[in-house]
Formats: sequence, C-alpha cells, structure tokens
Amino acid sequence: MKASSTVPRYARQVRLVSIAPRKAANTTAGSQLARIGVSLPGALLAQVDDMVAERGLPGRSQLIAELIRHEVAEVDREHGEDVRAGTITLIYRADSGRVRHALARVQGDFVKEVISSQHVFLEDDQSLEVLLVQGSGERLQQLCDRLRGVRAVQQLKLVTTTSLLPPLHAHGVAEDDEAADLRRAAR
Repeated sequence: MKASSTVPRYARQVRLVSIAPRKAANTTAGSQLARIGVSLPGALLAQVDDMVAERGLPGRSQLIAELIRHEVAEVDREHGEDVRAGTITLIYRADSGRVRHALARVQGDFVKEVISSQHVFLEDDQSLEVLLVQGSGERLQQLCDRLRGVRAVQQLKLVTTTSLLPPLHAHGVAEDDEAADLRRAAR
C-alpha cells in the first residue's frame, strides 16, 4: 500500500468505515468500541490535528471523543424544567437574506425565551449573533436544535446559569401569573 505522504495533512479526509459496534482487542468484558467516520473540510482537519499535537494526545479519536463527551454533558445539563438565563452565540454564513429570515422565524417561534439579540457582520460573508435567552432548559435546547437546523449555521454555543433575569415587564404593574411562576421556580 502506498504511503499517503504525498497528500498534505490538511487535505486528508476521514471516511466512514463502519457504524457497527465491535469488540476491541484487549478490552475488558462489556466494553465496546464503535467505529465511525467523519468527513471534514481540510482546514478543519488540520486544526484537529494541531489540537491533538498541542494536547499530546495519542490520536484524533481521543480528542473527538472528548469533544463529544463535552457536548453530551451540555445537553444533559440543559434538559429539564429548571428555568435558566443565558446566551446563544451563533456564527453563520450570511450570503443571502433567506438565512437571516430563517433565523428570525425560529426566534419568533421562541418569543417567550428570546429576550434580545445582537447581530454584527463579519468578514467573508459571515455573521455573528448573540441571543439573550431565558426559559426552561428543555425549551432552550429546543431553540438551539432549531437554530442548528438552519443550513448556514456553522457554530452555535449555549451558555446558561440558574440565576435569572429580573422581571422585565413588572415596572409598577401587577406581576402576571407566568412571571410569578418563573420567579417561584427560580427559588
């Protein structure tokens, strides 16, 4: 088999090998490895390789498993009925008005959760948008999933806290039932 040394490291692609779990050699009973494949742009793969080298990891699998574990932990932590406040940071390609319209439509479906948004144009037809949000972990995760479903979204990060925003519309007016429920749920 010819060595791939003529192919630059950043131009290689990882290909799907198998999705079936298999028994790994020299593993204890009950532990299994599942092999997957991922196709990445060459530049992103080069960044992955750089991170592997910087962290002194034996290979890409360890880094990718770490990143997946982090994301799984985030999803587990965000689910549930606990009310949270936080931000959703989006980076997306803004080469057409359709993308911004699709994102606005999703945000409109979550009008109770999206408090405000800030948008800025970046270089190379990209945009950065930060949403200030508050709602149940489950609803915020649904919002993130819907935003990820917009094809041009390249990166999305939800950061939350259990500390809540003060009531936004209770200035000298009797608190409505929903606001009172949110405040009580935070205690």
